[in-house]
This record gives sequence, C-alpha cells and structure tokens, in this order.
Amino acid sequence: MSDKSKRPDPRVHPYRPDLAASYLRGQVEAKRFVDGVPCQVRTGFASMAEKPSFESRQSTQLLFGEVFTVYDDRDGWVWGQNDTDGYVGWIRLESLTDEVGEPTHQVTALRTFLYAEPDLKTPSVDVLSMGALVGVVGEKDGWVAIDGGGWLYARHVSPLDAEPLDPVETALKFLGAPYLWGGRTSIGLDCSALVQIACLMADIDAPRDSDQQQDALGELVSKDGGGHEYRRGDLVFFPGHVGIMADGTDLIHANAHHMCVVREPLADVVARAGAKGITAVKRL
Repeated sequence: MSDKSKRPDPRVHPYRPDLAASYLRGQVEAKRFVDGVPCQVRTGFASMAEKPSFESRQSTQLLFGEVFTVYDDRDGWVWGQNDTDGYVGWIRLESLTDEVGEPTHQVTALRTFLYAEPDLKTPSVDVLSMGALVGVVGEKDGWVAIDGGGWLYARHVSPLDAEPLDPVETALKFLGAPYLWGGRTSIGLDCSALVQIACLMADIDAPRDSDQQQDALGELVSKDGGGHEYRRGDLVFFPGHVGIMADGTDLIHANAHHMCVVREPLADVVARAGAKGITAVKRL
C-alpha cells in the first residue's frame, strides 16, 4: 500500500488511519476495523460534512429514506457511508433512525410536503425532494401514509418498479433551482447531483462526482467534442463539471456562473470554459 495512487478512493471507501470498515480489511491499513450499523435518513435531507463540525464544508446530501451505514460517532456526529452512491462523510445523528424500513415508492415530483394528517390544510412537518425513498403503508383520499409516520400526496410518489423517467425530462424540471455546492435536492444542487438524480430516476446507477461519472456512465463517443453530432441525453464533461444535452445544441447544467440550473447553448459553455474545454462526451 505504499503507492498512494493504488489506494481505494476515500470518497467512496470508509477508511481512516484509526478506523476502517471491516469489508476493507486487507485493502487498507487502519488501527481498527469495525462492522457498520445500517441506519436510515428520516429528515427531508441530511447534509454530509467533510469533518464533524458545523463549520466544515458540505460534501453532499442524503435524501429521505436513503440508508447510511454508521462506523463511528463523535459529539452528535456520525461517520459512515451512503448506500446509494457510496459517499463517505459525517452527518448529524438526529437525521437518522436505526429502524431501517424497506422502501416501496420514491418521490417523483420536484418536491413534496410531508403532513402529519392527510389534509392539505394541516401544518406540514417536512419537505421531501425528488428521489426520496418511502415505504407506503396505507392510502386515504388521494394521500399515502408512509412508514415512520406522515402523509404524502399520492400523485407525488411512484412505485419503485414504475416506468423509469426520462433523464432529460427530469433535468428540465430543475431549471431555475439554485446552485449549491454539495447540494442534492430541488432546494439547491450542483452539476453532478443534477446528472446523478436524472440518472437515478431513470434506473441508472450513478456515482456522486463528475469525475466518477465520466469514468462510470455511458459509452464514450468523443474525447473533446470535436466532430461529434450531439444527441438528446448526451453527457458532456469538463474539468470538474458536467451537464446533459437537452437536444443537439443546448446543455442543461447546474453552474456557478448563473448560480442555478439553466438550459443554454453548449457553444456558450465551451466559450466560457476557454482552454479547459470538453474532456469527454458520454452516451447513456
């Protein structure tokens, strides 16, 4: 393990010098190896931090219903791994429950409110974003009761085995959503989260970060975009950035230039990128 380049990516492998997941025994060096404890996110979303501190930078977010395997705890923070995309970091303990339920549905609306009662005039108790996972345990008058308590408008959720959503149509729903570093919800998200959610809603497993997505998603059709006829749904990668083509000319992407999700000519994006340019075009 002397060659650092051969070490597992710490973004998606839970290991530190003092502690590592048991399944990494023999792959990494650590003073102690432990079995994780599966927990489930019970808030609309949970912010993951790089360090156990409110001042630490947000690295990503977990959505309601996602499973987070806990390996360590410290002063109200827990360190572990998101089962959805493998991302590793710290989240607040109060965002979790150790009673892990089996999801039956996912939120397919851009966002939806969770109510204590099946009545739109009662106070909402939380807001769930697209991709949140819920276990439906009952239905009444166009509302569904979910495992753990609360009611959602039935048309805002779909069974997990429902027809996959078109990734471009999903991305278009986020137009105008604010850009947020590490964000993964309709309240705010970054470029790779937009692509990840668009893929996940289409039943395509997708890593969290753009460099991981460039390696894992689709088939390479161009290394620099040159001489390539773009198609709807193509993923276009730049250094540290990614977007999805709405058609043959326009790119949908969350970006810090507009500080929101926009649809604009790919030519404009390339012009702003300057010498950095396109690093790959992948076809889903």
